[in-house]
Amino acid sequence: MRKIFSEVNKAYISGLLDGDGAIMACIEKHAEKKFGFRIRICIKISQNNLKILNWCKSVTGLGNVRFVKKEEYEWITRNQEDAKKLLEFLIPYLRIKKKQANLAGKILNSKITTAKKLLKIAKLADALSKLNVRSRGRRKNFASMIQGSISPND
Repeated sequence: MRKIFSEVNKAYISGLLDGDGAIMACIEKHAEKKFGFRIRICIKISQNNLKILNWCKSVTGLGNVRFVKKEEYEWITRNQEDAKKLLEFLIPYLRIKKKQANLAGKILNSKITTAKKLLKIAKLADALSKLNVRSRGRRKNFASMIQGSISPND
């Protein structure tokens, strides 16, 4: 984080995240991982005001700003260390997305050492997904997806 990431800036970005943002968990098949899956936290803010999103990137030194469609842009952080840092700074100021942020923090701080631990983290990802209004209709059940893919002997 940059030194200019003041308390006011943290509060402002938290407000943007509460209003126009999302904190999501994604579990993907990944051949190089021990249990065949990787879990990622993604934090994004969508806006039609590109200047605000570029300011967020500049102030935090994190994430990327990208064009989505027509006049919509998003500032997105997919790097797990960056997501962890960002949540650490924003959680005290969040109001609406505090539960999502706390669940995402638990996921980010978990190490997948066993298949049982992977399943536990997948259940946290499912709980996070249930809190996101826009993902309710198209939500994947990560725990059952993983349960069907891991051996009972793991």
